[in-house]
Amino acid sequence: MYKLLVADDERFVRKGIVCETDWKSLGFGEILEASNGREALEMIRSEKPDLIISDIRMPKMSGIEMLKAIREEKNDTPVIFLTAYSEFEYAREALKLYAFDYILKPFEIHYTESRGSDYYGRYVINLPAS
Repeated sequence: MYKLLVADDERFVRKGIVCETDWKSLGFGEILEASNGREALEMIRSEKPDLIISDIRMPKMSGIEMLKAIREEKNDTPVIFLTAYSEFEYAREALKLYAFDYILKPFEIHYTESRGSDYYGRYVINLPAS
């Protein structure tokens, strides 16, 4: 089973992603939650999630700053960004840092599950057995 980290300062959004998606059926046995970018970065370093779903604008550290920090540490964990901001600059910065996807809020919960499933199909199935 794999680990998922959901980072969003909006508790309602975070809980919706965690509770409304059948992550276990997608191969994720442990779901971690962070309410800001700095907390997420600490969890990434200590828990080593296999997939990160993160808001871009969060207190203490943005999702972009968080992604920049993990990429500087040579961590290539896939990141799916969520944001209510459709400004192209955010998407461009996310793509430069090799974000896996970029989803605009509000979104349908099944879309998040679909992106998790896409991750599962592209990455998890190809992982060597441990």
